[in-house]
Parts: sequence; C-alpha cells; structure tokens
Amino acid sequence: MSKILLVDDDPLFRTWLSDALMAQGHLVECAVNGLEGLSGIRAFNPDIIMLDLVMPQMNGFDLLKARECSTPVIMISARDSEDDRIRGYELGADDYLCKPFSIKELIVRLHALERRIFAHSKASHVEPTVVSAVSFNESSYRITIGHRTVDLTQTEFRLFKYLFERKGQVITKQELQRSVLQKDLGRFDRNLDMHISNTRRKLANTSLPRNLINTVRGQGYSFTV
Repeated sequence: MSKILLVDDDPLFRTWLSDALMAQGHLVECAVNGLEGLSGIRAFNPDIIMLDLVMPQMNGFDLLKARECSTPVIMISARDSEDDRIRGYELGADDYLCKPFSIKELIVRLHALERRIFAHSKASHVEPTVVSAVSFNESSYRITIGHRTVDLTQTEFRLFKYLFERKGQVITKQELQRSVLQKDLGRFDRNLDMHISNTRRKLANTSLPRNLINTVRGQGYSFTV
C-alpha cells in the first residue's frame, strides 16, 4: 500500500476520501492548499500525491510547477475542461479525475499507477547510449528502445520520429504542426499538445522516461539527448 498526500481545501471531501483510502490500507496525510502541500511533500515523502486544482494561496498548477520531486500525481478537480487536463499533463500530472467520482474508479486508477511505480523501480534507467539507438517500425508504428517497445498511433509515431531525428534541437510547435500534422497551428488548437501528452504517457507506461520529449517553455519541444 502507498503513502498518499491528499491536497484539497474542502474539509468534507478530504475526510471522505482520506477515510476511504485508509480503509484500503493506505497511509494518508492531508494538506489544505498548495503551500501546505509543498511542505507535506518534504516532510511526508509520499509515494503518490492527490492534488486538487482550485485552492487558495497556491493552486494545483502552481504546486506542480513549484515541486522539486518526481512523485506521481493524480489531479482531482470539479473542472472538466480539456485545457485544464492538458495543462496538468504538461506540468507532470500522471492522471486527471473529475469530481464527483466513485471510490471504485479512484482505486482502480490508483492501483494502475502503483503498478507503474513498481515496474519503474525495478527497471534500470535507460542510458543515453541506449536511448540514442531507437528503432522504428514504420508499418506497425512501434518504437523500440533497448528491450522496451511502445505502440503508438500514426501521428504519435511521426511526432516521436521527427523529434528524435532532430534530437538536441528545439522544434517549434508551428514546425511540428506543419511538418507532422500537415496544417497550420490555430490559436486555440491543442491537438499537438494532446498527441505529445499521450505519447509521454505511453512511454511512462513502458517504464521509459516521459521527459524523452522535453517541453521548452515558450518555444516548443525537444528530444532529450
């Protein structure tokens, strides 16, 4: 079972969720806002963080940006907008669950995240020399890195390959949109971000570092050398 830090400003929700998690055998600590959450990360050293989005003093997005750990995060929010989900994933969240939700659904997602954490802890780190030797299966849209394979959609495959072939360079969103998605980047178009987020999750699910595709703020994306 996991050590879980629950960061949420709603006292009734905190009590309901922490009681349900402890009934499953988890150890739970609570924080009422992002500032307390940052302190809780340092003091409690949780295995998993469950993080509300809208809170006083410091919201969930700001906590994601301010944290100095790679602890997996499940965002829990009453806001169900695509932009919020994408931003959460881009800032490093591993899952996003909209309130209200059932304990059964949360436990299923929690167990899936625990399996990934366990698999990642057993797996050796991918060395840069191994990462540089990526093979691409053009017919199945499968990439192979070391002994790990990742099945992608056609668009995800083309994005990954385009960035890999230009590793070390920062590729703008406009270039990726035109060269891979073959259309201009619209002001409110988030398709590219969604494809990148999906690819990162598939890498993480295969115990590969999701930051192989790195976000360069205000510029675009790069493949980690």
